[in-house]
Amino acid sequence: MKHEYDIAVIGGGPAGLAAAEAAYKAGVKKILILERDFRLGGILNQCIHNGFGLHTFREELTGPEYAGRYIEKIKATEVRYMLDTMVTDLKHEKDGTKTITAMNKEEGIITISSKAVVLAMGCRERARGAMNTPGYRGAGIYSAGTAQLYVNIHGQMPGRSVVIVGSGDIGLIMARRMTLEGARVKMVVEIMPHSGGLKRNIVQCLRDYDIPLKLGHTVIDIKGKKRVEGVTVAAVDENLKPVPGTEEFVECDTVLYSVGLIPENEITQKMGVTLNERTNAPEVTKALEIEGTGVFACGNALHVHDIVDHVTEEAVNAGNNAASYVLEGRVKDDAKGFVDSAEKNVYKPGVDEDKMTCTRCPNGCMLTVLKNEDGEITVTGNLCPKGEAYAKQEYTAPERCLTSTVRMGGIKYRSLPVKTSKDIPKEKLRACVEALKDVEVFAPVRIGDVIVKNVAGTGVDIIATGSIE
Repeated sequence: MKHEYDIAVIGGGPAGLAAAEAAYKAGVKKILILERDFRLGGILNQCIHNGFGLHTFREELTGPEYAGRYIEKIKATEVRYMLDTMVTDLKHEKDGTKTITAMNKEEGIITISSKAVVLAMGCRERARGAMNTPGYRGAGIYSAGTAQLYVNIHGQMPGRSVVIVGSGDIGLIMARRMTLEGARVKMVVEIMPHSGGLKRNIVQCLRDYDIPLKLGHTVIDIKGKKRVEGVTVAAVDENLKPVPGTEEFVECDTVLYSVGLIPENEITQKMGVTLNERTNAPEVTKALEIEGTGVFACGNALHVHDIVDHVTEEAVNAGNNAASYVLEGRVKDDAKGFVDSAEKNVYKPGVDEDKMTCTRCPNGCMLTVLKNEDGEITVTGNLCPKGEAYAKQEYTAPERCLTSTVRMGGIKYRSLPVKTSKDIPKEKLRACVEALKDVEVFAPVRIGDVIVKNVAGTGVDIIATGSIE
């Protein structure tokens, strides 16, 4: 079956949704989104933690809530989307037309002709193989994102005693998530002398739960043929080589790898485009176009971003530029493009210990809190008023937003993401998680619906951050 569109967007995650909506607002009406999953939203659907949307919506959202905002925007337009649809080929024809080959179970092989294409396929995780870790391939070895999928979507725990290799944000977030679900995270091992994750995640995901972070260390062996039995951890020197005599055996049944992300660009290569060896992404102009093709790249398919708000900003630029290409035959000279996503606020050992890290926004300000003889608290180091309010609260009675899941009734191995309607005392987090163990919900459920009132006697409700139709 053949379809014709003005713009085809490959990928229905945050980048694809933002690009399609921007192109539609710019005046292009015949737009198609191709998504290989059974729903729109991409990786955000399994990122049930909060911290999204501070730039885009000026409020803190969970991943499913952020995706939901854009899904509603798309549903309010004439943009069409195909789900459960896998793109297998992309060609740039001599007449300038882009031809996409895709397939799904309803229509079989599909041919899509478009004037412009936006590449928004996202990225994938580096696996154990990238680290060349010796040992057997027993059960219990996962990437952090795969573990996140099992816990947050399927409601299944991949293990009970865990070592996490790499301190990327996904690994840090899963350290907290698995701890709250009853697992014991023995340690997070990072080969570099500093963490690769944001400071706010060091605070909320490790320090809150007394999970050790061993910098300048790595796993040099995995023991266990049928199932992981433990790992050997060793310090590394300035050349990142294991230091003899520093070996330590740590018993565990699960190893999670959080060692970086790689842009997905197998489809891009189908065009005959040579990828940058360092980034695994195509070279683009300042307008995000693979020069002379009418094919635009954005989001994590172009370079890995720290936060989704920057993905959205860059995707909006790509959508606007694709619309100009279709409507005017060229990209505007003042077109916006690449968005630098470097947060530049990673945790630095020996520097940040005596200060408080603000977690109210991505700035991650390092705050100094002083209390005088009269009991007055003063805060310095904050770039916005939120920092002062946060520091005073953290100093006297720390609170956190709980994000978790409950079971979906009638659906095997599926979970509904939920959160507390406002922050709760930090010491109440585990009690609230336990209170959700026997909760089961049935369709229909909408984002914002109250699931549990006054959870664990906190006076705070549990609300849905996802939906069931």
